[in-house]
Amino acid sequence: MADTGTTTPRERYRAQVRAEVKERAWEQIATAGASALSLNAIAKQMGMSGPALYRYFAGRDELITELVRDGYRSLADAFRAAADAGAGLSGLAHVLRDWALEDPQRYFLVYGTPIPGYHAPDDITTIASEIMTALLDACAGPLTEGLPSGRPPSGGTDTPLAAHLEGLGERWTDGRPASPAALGRALTCWTRLHGVLSLELAGHFAGMGFDPAQLFAAELESLTGAADA
Repeated sequence: MADTGTTTPRERYRAQVRAEVKERAWEQIATAGASALSLNAIAKQMGMSGPALYRYFAGRDELITELVRDGYRSLADAFRAAADAGAGLSGLAHVLRDWALEDPQRYFLVYGTPIPGYHAPDDITTIASEIMTALLDACAGPLTEGLPSGRPPSGGTDTPLAAHLEGLGERWTDGRPASPAALGRALTCWTRLHGVLSLELAGHFAGMGFDPAQLFAAELESLTGAADA
């Protein structure tokens, strides 16, 4: 909620209009996808002219950026809250799934097919690095911790993947170092869990007769075991 003691009526009105524009944008995305987003159509729905709406958003890309930024920020905040409460890798994985199921359109805007012609600004990467930092922190302990008995840990120190990831940690975490082993484990978990989530949210499990939550749980256990849940 805006602080009415430090903002002017004009600023509050501008914030309200921008918030409504974003709500209308999500409605469009749910109906036709992000690539079909149209500020002129939103202006018509709101009883405004196109030029009038462009006083609040300079163009489609600025609006998309706001939506993507909001999406990343909400997940980063959820990860941080869970990590501050002591959640391990399994806890963060369930936060990710809950966040995705809460708003599938938001999930696909952030992690789905890139929008043709759209390029996110650098500050989006900075927010995304907060998510990866929380994930890497959860993966930074002993590699055998929480893994099923007899199962080799992913992201070992002497694998081709570890060699490939050498020195990449600071790019993922906005300058914070991370070991290749932690990077490998985090990358493996991140890609496999997103694979299950993307298929579930896109409806590819429909009609197959099983509960996707059980598949997600089994995949998570195969990655981490039950010990760090």
